[in-house]
Amino acid sequence: MQQREIYNSAQMIELILEIGFLPLLDSGIRGYSAEEMVSDDCRYVMLPDGGWDWPLWKWKGPIITESDCVYGKFFAGKAGFISREWWPDFCNYRRHQHPAPSEGSIEEAILFTLQEQGPLITRELRAACGFNGPKMRSRFDSYVTRLQMACRIITEDFVYPTDKHGREYGWGWSLLTTPEQLHGLTSFECPRTPKESFDRILVHFKSLLPHASEKQILKLIK
Repeated sequence: MQQREIYNSAQMIELILEIGFLPLLDSGIRGYSAEEMVSDDCRYVMLPDGGWDWPLWKWKGPIITESDCVYGKFFAGKAGFISREWWPDFCNYRRHQHPAPSEGSIEEAILFTLQEQGPLITRELRAACGFNGPKMRSRFDSYVTRLQMACRIITEDFVYPTDKHGREYGWGWSLLTTPEQLHGLTSFECPRTPKESFDRILVHFKSLLPHASEKQILKLIK
């Protein structure tokens, strides 16, 4: 994969569509993350007034909404982008590895809530599922992460609070939904078996990252 410097969200979209898979932050493979590919001007910086600026972080929403890419915690529990070209194979393999939640499980309740109420930020989804007690936040987040790894929950966009002048601020909240709701059932159509999808993805990653070990690559795929 040719190293390059990215200066805006449009260039990042072009890269994702070209390579198919791109972790947002450190992937464990040198040079393979959106964070490492942006120009120095687009990296995280602390401002003299105590604030911060991070263009890459602000691009996440536009990349999702303007490119049709899929975003979620897909890579060893960490967030990243997948192009729609590769999504059917990735979803085909991951859903085979992580079957649908069992009846009466917490995971099933989370998915049912999203299906019934539509896209929700994590805080709203947690409350709707009744996870309001002490120490419930981290436990709930782990369920949501597992559902993202299984390609059953994705991020539709990001929601930011606004100040009294109507200006957005803060890190933003993921607006969670299901792939079926956002992209429709046809987005899952794949003519291959889960094993064939896995083999196709593995060959692609090996071509994309010839300097990476198979162990490093498998950590991202599985």
